Amino acid sequence: MNGKRLAVMMFMSLGLLFWTASCATNPVSGGPELMLLSEQDEIRLGTQTDAQVRSQYGVYEDKELQAYLGDMGRALGRLSHRPHLDYRLEILDAAAVNAFAVPGGYVYFTRGILGTLNNEAELAGVMGHEIGHIAARHSAQQYSRAQLAQLGVVVGGLFLGDLASGLTQLGVGMLFLSFSRENERQADALGVEYSSRAGYDASEMARFFETLERLNPGSDRSGLPGWFSTHPSPVDREAAVRSMAKQWQRQLGLKRAKVNREAYLTKIDGLVYGEDPRQGYVEDGMFYHPALRFQFPVPPKWKLANTASVVQMVSESKDAAILFTMGKGRSPKDAASDFVNKSGARLLSSDPVTVNGLSAHRLVCDLRGRQGSVRVMSYFISKDKYLYVYHGLCAPSLYPQYDEVFDRTMQGFKTLSNPKKLNVQPDRIRIRTVTSSGTVESALRSMGTPKDELEQAALLNGMQLGDPVEAGSLLKVVSKGR
Repeated sequence: MNGKRLAVMMFMSLGLLFWTASCATNPVSGGPELMLLSEQDEIRLGTQTDAQVRSQYGVYEDKELQAYLGDMGRALGRLSHRPHLDYRLEILDAAAVNAFAVPGGYVYFTRGILGTLNNEAELAGVMGHEIGHIAARHSAQQYSRAQLAQLGVVVGGLFLGDLASGLTQLGVGMLFLSFSRENERQADALGVEYSSRAGYDASEMARFFETLERLNPGSDRSGLPGWFSTHPSPVDREAAVRSMAKQWQRQLGLKRAKVNREAYLTKIDGLVYGEDPRQGYVEDGMFYHPALRFQFPVPPKWKLANTASVVQMVSESKDAAILFTMGKGRSPKDAASDFVNKSGARLLSSDPVTVNGLSAHRLVCDLRGRQGSVRVMSYFISKDKYLYVYHGLCAPSLYPQYDEVFDRTMQGFKTLSNPKKLNVQPDRIRIRTVTSSGTVESALRSMGTPKDELEQAALLNGMQLGDPVEAGSLLKVVSKGR
């Protein structure tokens, strides 16, 4: 293709891009905006991302709590600037304190953030905030900017042919795109508006932000980021939220705005708190999975991350890794053959083996990547009705250093039969009634909270230890599992 023709095609592509962008109108501001995604593209991106989010982080199984959040989300969605979208609320089985949204109407709350919220007004404010991100098309704007950044690398067909593939590839990466502080201010304003119009006291959202500042939540072992990683805090956020809440209450004539602390706390009684050992935990160098009844050793000093879809173990020097996941296939041998065929691996060895009485197949092969070759040891193991897969990866030059580590870990897979390990239970949030008026500290002490956990328990309730509480009011405490 000659340079003149390429220049013409690039000019036409750019012209199409900016013509499309000039026709886009922001649903909230009503003004023009740069936008490469149609609403149909947003919904498609949301649907694709939703499937990945569910697979990677897992869904928290509580139908009553799920219905409760879904009803509130749909009600707030109908009050938003995009009321026609099908807003879908999902609870993720993650300890990280976060809530986030992706284009098309998908909103996620971790059980970690549900345990940190203290009333319906806080919930409505945060939910309205996330719906605000969708209504104002913040994630779609981020995607558009990311596509524009590729101009210097991919030209011509980018906006004509590569947009669909770009949507597919972005996926869960949407969750880790931090919003701008201006986006956060607008989402705060929309959260205040939507929750106020639903009859709630939107100033409670400021109380929750203050709790988050004290808590300063980070990521959990699944790698899901905490609130501040995806929601940078604007300056004077709490004061701005309180001011806007007062303005909306005056404008709406809202004399007795709802808070509904007891109604909310009753809904989260029994919520799993912190990491759930039933979905896998490490103890004394061994990884146990009570729900699926298996165990295997973790190499000393290796870092482990456990998600709903894969267990990742990385060496101390970060030059080797072991991935453990579920596979597909009629047998270990079939699964091994399928892996070689689909990956294009150069096979070095392939042998049927037995792992602690379980049928298995062992492979060693080389995979070609952009950064060179990777040596991979794989085990495909059949247990019960499932097929489990290990992949140990490192550079070929390092393989003699790690082959015994890989083998020892994979050969250590076996059925979990220890009743103590099988019957492990998670910590849970329990709602208790204050028996006599006093301080938060005295109430928590009377409920059996250990002295060294009093500060954290008060924070969990969005309070200080010296705050007064009345008899008959409700507080959250953590009931220990294992």
